[in-house]
Amino acid sequence: MDLLLLLKAAILGVVEGLTEFLPISSTGHLILAGALLNFNDDRGKLFEIVIQSAAILAVAWEYRQRLTHAVVSATREAASLRLLINVAIAFVPLAALGLIFGKWLKAHLFNAPVVATTFILGGLIILWVERKNHHERVISVDSMSALDALKVGIAQCFALIPGTSRSGSTIIGSMLFGLSRKVATEFTFFLAIPTLGIASLYELYKERALLSADDIGMWTVGMLASFISAFFVVRWLIRFVSTHSFKVFAWYRIAFGLLVLLTWQMGWVQWVNA
Repeated sequence: MDLLLLLKAAILGVVEGLTEFLPISSTGHLILAGALLNFNDDRGKLFEIVIQSAAILAVAWEYRQRLTHAVVSATREAASLRLLINVAIAFVPLAALGLIFGKWLKAHLFNAPVVATTFILGGLIILWVERKNHHERVISVDSMSALDALKVGIAQCFALIPGTSRSGSTIIGSMLFGLSRKVATEFTFFLAIPTLGIASLYELYKERALLSADDIGMWTVGMLASFISAFFVVRWLIRFVSTHSFKVFAWYRIAFGLLVLLTWQMGWVQWVNA
C-alpha cells in the first residue's frame, strides 16, 4: 500500500471532518487541500464523496439515541413525529433545486472568483447577523413549526453556490428566523443526515464506474479520519455556541476567501471546474 497515498487520505479526511459542520464550507477547503496534495482528479472527487459519508455517520452516531427514539416513537409522540416531518420539509427545497440547477451551477459557478467571493460575502453576512439583536422565538428543536423548517430549508438552498457552506446557510438563516443558536445548530446536524446522505449515495451511483477494490485501504483511512474529526467537531460546536458568537468563523471566512483569490491569481493552486 502506498504510504504517501494513505497520508493524503488521512489529511483530506481530517479536513472534511473539521469543516463539514462548521460555517466555513468544506467544499472550498477540500478543493484547496486536494490541489495542494495533487489529489483532485476524478478519483479524488470520488474519495471526497466517500469521506463525506463518514462525517454524516459521525452525526448519526452522536445523536443515535435521539434519532432512534424519534423514529420508534413517531406514531405515538407528537414531538418525534414533528421532528421527522420538519427534517423532511427542510430537505425538499435543496433537493428540488439541486436536481434542477445542480449541473448548471457546477459548470458555471465552481471557480476561484466565485468561491472566494462567497467566502468573503458569507463572512460579512455572519458579522452583520451577529450585530443584530436576536429575539430567540424558538428555544427547542421540538417546538419548531413546519414553517420554521421550510424557512431553514430555503436558507439551505444557498449552499448550492460553491463556498457558501451548507452549515453556515442553515445556522445563520435559522438565527435570522428566530431560532436560538443551539436549536439552529442542532437542527442543522439533523438536516445534514438526509441532505448529505442522499447526495452522497446519488453521487456514488453516478461515479460507480470509478469504484475499485484497490482503493479500499485509502477509503478506510479517510473515512476513519473524517468520522473521528467530525465527531469531535459536532460535540465541541454545541458547547461552543452556548457561550460564543460565530464572529471567529466570519473572520476566518474572509481571510480564507482572500487566500483563495491569492492562490488563484498567483497560479499556486489549479482551480478547475467540478
